[in-house]
Amino acid sequence: SSGINAEWPLRPGEKNFIKSGSTLKVKVGDKECDVSRGFKMYITTKLPNPAYTPEISARTSIIDFTVTMKGLEEQLLGRVILTEKAELESERIQMLEDVNLNKRKMKELEDNLLYKLTSTQGSLVDDPTLIEVLQITKVTAGEVNEKLVIAAETELKINSAREEFRPVAARGSILYFLITEMSMVNVMYQTSLVQFLKLFDLSMEKSQKSPITSKRLESIIEHLTFAVFEYTCRGLYEDHKFLFTLLLALKIDLSRDKVKHQEFQTLIKGGAALDLNAVQPKPSAWILDITWLNIVSLSELFQFNDLPSKVATNDKIWKRWFDTDQPEEEEMPDGYNQSLDVFRKLLMIRAWCPDRIIPQARKYIANSLGDRYAEAVILNLTKTWEESTPDVPLVCLLSMGSDPTQSIENLAKMHKLECRSISMGQGQEVHARRLLSQFMAVGGWVLLQNCHLALGFLDELLGTVTEAESPNANFRLWITTEIHPKFPINFLQSSIKFTNEPPQGLKAGLKRTYATITKEQLDITSVPQWKPMLYAVAFLHSLVQERRKFGPLGWNIPYEFNQADFTATVQFVQNHLDDMDPKRGVSWGTVCYMIGEVQYGGRVTDDFDKILLNTCAKVWFRDAMFLKNFCFYKGYVIPDCQNLEQYQNYIETLPLSDTPEVFGLHPNADVSYQSKVAKEALETILNVQPKDSGGGSGETRESVVYRLAQEMLDKLPPDYIAHEVKARIHKYGHLAPMNIFLKQEIDRMQRVITCVRSTLTDLKLAIEGTIIMSEKLREALDNIYDAKVPPFWTRISWDSSTIGFWFTELIERNSQFHTWCFNGRPHVFWMTGFFNPQGFLTAMRQEVTRAHKGWALDQVVLNNEMTKSTKDDITAPPPEGVFVHGLFLDGAGWDRRNSRLIESPPKVLSAPLPVIRIFAENQVMAKDSKMYECPIYKKPRRTDLTFIATVVLRHGTADVEKWIMRGVALLCDIK
Repeated sequence: SSGINAEWPLRPGEKNFIKSGSTLKVKVGDKECDVSRGFKMYITTKLPNPAYTPEISARTSIIDFTVTMKGLEEQLLGRVILTEKAELESERIQMLEDVNLNKRKMKELEDNLLYKLTSTQGSLVDDPTLIEVLQITKVTAGEVNEKLVIAAETELKINSAREEFRPVAARGSILYFLITEMSMVNVMYQTSLVQFLKLFDLSMEKSQKSPITSKRLESIIEHLTFAVFEYTCRGLYEDHKFLFTLLLALKIDLSRDKVKHQEFQTLIKGGAALDLNAVQPKPSAWILDITWLNIVSLSELFQFNDLPSKVATNDKIWKRWFDTDQPEEEEMPDGYNQSLDVFRKLLMIRAWCPDRIIPQARKYIANSLGDRYAEAVILNLTKTWEESTPDVPLVCLLSMGSDPTQSIENLAKMHKLECRSISMGQGQEVHARRLLSQFMAVGGWVLLQNCHLALGFLDELLGTVTEAESPNANFRLWITTEIHPKFPINFLQSSIKFTNEPPQGLKAGLKRTYATITKEQLDITSVPQWKPMLYAVAFLHSLVQERRKFGPLGWNIPYEFNQADFTATVQFVQNHLDDMDPKRGVSWGTVCYMIGEVQYGGRVTDDFDKILLNTCAKVWFRDAMFLKNFCFYKGYVIPDCQNLEQYQNYIETLPLSDTPEVFGLHPNADVSYQSKVAKEALETILNVQPKDSGGGSGETRESVVYRLAQEMLDKLPPDYIAHEVKARIHKYGHLAPMNIFLKQEIDRMQRVITCVRSTLTDLKLAIEGTIIMSEKLREALDNIYDAKVPPFWTRISWDSSTIGFWFTELIERNSQFHTWCFNGRPHVFWMTGFFNPQGFLTAMRQEVTRAHKGWALDQVVLNNEMTKSTKDDITAPPPEGVFVHGLFLDGAGWDRRNSRLIESPPKVLSAPLPVIRIFAENQVMAKDSKMYECPIYKKPRRTDLTFIATVVLRHGTADVEKWIMRGVALLCDIK
């Protein structure tokens, strides 16, 4: 089983044979081996579509044995007939043998006749044997032809009987190819054809029998689909289970022609490929740009042709529907509720409300496949074990916070079996071998943990288990592993895979934490502060983990907080209370510092995440936490309990799912989270689609990309002429900081324009066949077809969610640079349009510093003031500093009249900020408690790389902590 970069001892194709007497020898490594005359070397690989180097391809004959969809369908059809109509299949095989025999007989007779004709001396008429051969050939040919005609008729009958069972084979083929597609989602999702065929045969055996063919077919298909669904979901992580089920429903409906290819493409892409400036303008400001592009894209399907005009006419009715909490449960305006089925309603929801895609998709799954497919698949470890045999390992795919060891050990105890575990790592292979040989002989379970740390041992391990002669029937091998790209595919395809992820939510987190606390630990001290503080630490432990799911609003960087952080904090609190002076009480400064900077804070690397963590500690860890009316959030209190059972009973009363407000976030954070989950699911579906040339919608991939490339080339701005730019900048003052900045930005813009122009021009030529389609151009073609930005464009430009938005931004950025260079400095700047916004603010600071005698650049700091103006209201530049527009508030709303932060309206995820004046001062201002220090980021992904600067915003509430916990930030771009 050879990898792409395998080091082979023999170099195929290079026949470097050494002649030694009459024999040939060849060097293998440092040894000489004899070569026999008929020697051939076959090398196999488990890798799907391996990209071997040109050298290997030239030296070897590469044969692709990968099964095709149609080929597998024929294979499966044979299996179905063999089970359901064995006599039919045997009759077909007998008939094929007879036909071949008869054809061979005809060939022999013809050859014999030809031989006689060519070897006869003299007159042919005088040769009695020849006349006899002619006579026999004539009679036999008549008989054979008669048999062949009968065989052809029989074949038609058999085939029509076989065709009845084709739906089962077709469904099987769809399911297998969907399972193999999942390996592109995660490298650990490997399933072999052998494993699938076992499921296929089992489904025919266990499904309900019926003498009526149609009912029998229905029964097999239903049983097979659900068996594959359960088997596959067991080995998938939670966030991929829904994705798999949605793909399952879509693939089946595509095969049944219930969903058209164009509709499928619209679902996964939306309006991502459209340019906002090239479509009809949106009728109302409340409709988001991306929503409008989705609507325009949707209107290309015949059921939605009039959608843009209907929205324009009745925009108030549409807004009322859009503003409801669950639009998918409400009646759709303009008669769409009656005219659309569940899938087309999903298309409508996808266009309008990305956060409601998943609830509507669940409805579609239930409608298409049945209710049981829309429900969560819970791991049944007992059933998984019962399915296994001694030669099939059981593999648990680990995730953050999950460890199946306890569950596996409990199951072993329940069945009175011995279970021993070894944590793999350097030098542990010796112990694993010893334990394996012992347990294979006497029975019992071997649990090898963290096998991703012992990859080199896994091939030997698989061989030991699968090739063992009659191991004890009670022997089982369990292994746990994290995702690793080099984990042997062979091992995964020979094992039963399952995941065991911890449930989500505060309730589940607190239950998990209190399951690890012992009675002794709870009663270790009689200090009254101990139990409430222990519960508060447990609450904080769940909260810091749960905030991760909200993306940048929760944490800028998703830290892996774990049980060790909790244990260390509890130990510190216990020690602190033991040493506490009862009169002085708890030293809250010390407690908050240890939590926010050391125990949990030790993991935190981002400055704003550190502020957030310290704020959480400061808000909750204070004397107020011991009062009766203290609560983390309405309904989430510190219970007054005396023993573990009381705490566990209280935790059981908490809700299963939590509002984001429990974590200090706005309810809109849930909209962001749901949108993110749906977006990731659709993006993953798009990524795993086969890159075939036909699109199933009449237009090929190549023709679609050719058209898009031409459209982009037509709109692409002309190149900057270097001497013209230089002359303009000299005229403005080429040593002025702002003009140096402009020159640097134009140079970077020109690099992007040149790269885009050459890629699109070459891509057109490659599609026409004039030049070779290189790997880079193939990547560009795939990305443009999928409405994504080619990665090598992103590397020299900026991030964007879709190619439509990226190209619109290119034109808008270029427009600002061109206007500034050739028409003079703008009154108000669009900071989003700069490659280096930090450089822009530094240039402004330099400009202000130079205008004031005695000021030093390293002592000059940024300051700002909010205006109430929009970009169009500004008619002159500020006396000092710069006006900036185009910033968006994330996590809060903006009160324009009073110039302060307010709560976001429902479903409004970001609010445009009016023009802000940013200037520089020679002194650091004292911190004002009424002002919130708000970071500015270039993009929604908040990291040090996208951070620009901080500005101060008035918040007008009693404390600033609320806005820190909300995760409020300014973004240059929300797309």
